[in-house]
Amino acid sequence: MPGKRIAVIGAGVSGLGAIKICLEEGLEPTCFEGTNDIGGLWRYQESLNRLCYRIVYKSATSNTSKEMTTYRDYPSPDRFPNYLHNSRIMEYLRMYAQHFDLTKHIRFLSKVHSVRKRSDFSCTDVLVETTGKQESYVFDGIMVCSGLYTEPILPLQNFPGINRFKGQYIHSCEYRSPEKFQEKKIIVVGIGNSGADLAIELSHVASQVYLSTRRGVWIWNRVWDNGMPKDTVLFTRFKTILNKFYPTYVLATCGDDLPNHIISGRVLIKSDVREFTETSAIFGDGTEEDLDVVIFATGYTFSFPFLENNATVLDSQHSMFKFVFPPQLETPTLAFIGILQPVGAIIPTWELQSRWAMRVFKGMKLCLEGRRLSSDLRFLTAFFFSPSAFRFLNNPRDTCRVQYVEYMDEIASEIGAKRNLPSIFLWDPKLAIEIFFGPCTPYQYRLQGPGKWAGARRAILTWREQIVKPLRTRTLICDQPPSSVPFWLKSACAALLFVLTLVIIKG
Repeated sequence: MPGKRIAVIGAGVSGLGAIKICLEEGLEPTCFEGTNDIGGLWRYQESLNRLCYRIVYKSATSNTSKEMTTYRDYPSPDRFPNYLHNSRIMEYLRMYAQHFDLTKHIRFLSKVHSVRKRSDFSCTDVLVETTGKQESYVFDGIMVCSGLYTEPILPLQNFPGINRFKGQYIHSCEYRSPEKFQEKKIIVVGIGNSGADLAIELSHVASQVYLSTRRGVWIWNRVWDNGMPKDTVLFTRFKTILNKFYPTYVLATCGDDLPNHIISGRVLIKSDVREFTETSAIFGDGTEEDLDVVIFATGYTFSFPFLENNATVLDSQHSMFKFVFPPQLETPTLAFIGILQPVGAIIPTWELQSRWAMRVFKGMKLCLEGRRLSSDLRFLTAFFFSPSAFRFLNNPRDTCRVQYVEYMDEIASEIGAKRNLPSIFLWDPKLAIEIFFGPCTPYQYRLQGPGKWAGARRAILTWREQIVKPLRTRTLICDQPPSSVPFWLKSACAALLFVLTLVIIKG
């Protein structure tokens, strides 16, 4: 008997994961991709087009490490560096698609025009345009995998005088490489990851770069304690528990070279722009600087024009149930993958969302049993996000943020993929200690539940070797890098786990 028919919209990192999980669950996926290739925003192209906002700049490199960013059952090659340039990410995605034979399920140059639910809610009609010809399809479920970066935000109304500025102004999505900005005076507006990257890169060729920000931000280095990638040190279950007892600063930007460029004057930090003149910018503190170029690194917003109620599907009040299911649907046959911003790696987060959505599409009895996706979900969603609301700012970007480990555990619990640490300690203490103190790698969610992977345990225990491998360009005799967690603390926590295990057994 054939499985349910599922439409996957978009063949980027979330779409590829959704296709693979459809096949894993015995469903029949058809992916519609508007361009002629996979990869989404990670696929670099030199020339601009109407989809320029979905293309990375030439030097773009991931700010999460390869061990944390992989799909759960397909680790990155150990020869890959720990942080991947966009070309390496594309190489990994092509390997993944080829290994699981995903491209045969993708229809390229196919733009989805409309998605309409039938009156009896039995299925959904999808209208698609391919090479000028429109075709209609019927599906049992829809996976929207077009992501967060759909429309660039260019808030010109917030910058008086920009229309009379005689220099050049662009959104960061139009930036490709620094060559044409030689000896220019440039201001980058916005201090997110792309804003910091562009300011650093342009400072090598420009006569002066200014970086305008309305607020302060914490700068993270990709390399952390003992030479480890930052996310392998910060995103652990142990650190997640500690974060509950002292303030955390999650509003951070990756900018390894930014402090050096600031202290040497190559990048000058400025307050918010009050207004532009024909040749300069006047800042909130009253200072004025002459300019040739303005680059707005002011982010993106999502848009789903193919949906009947695009304006009401998503809103700033978190009405989406755990950022996946819209609450107003009578039956959960529409799922959004990748419209949240985890403080951590995106690929495993989006992949776990897909695993949950597929189980719901198949009618599996999850936490939704006995509840309609209606007003109940608005209450549950508000409850789910209220504990972390104080950690983020109230703007479109930050309302989509979630804590990585907490959110992953929450979704994993829905599908039975989250392991109980005390029980693991009983039969495999080495693995339990690594899960608690080590990085919360994607492989932890393949130890059990749907899509269980036989190689998960080994991948969890060998993450250090995978990190060190590409760095061994010459032979040295040295000890293993010291752990970022003191031995006495590991021992105390291991003893606590042992006591909890005994309590469970006696109970």
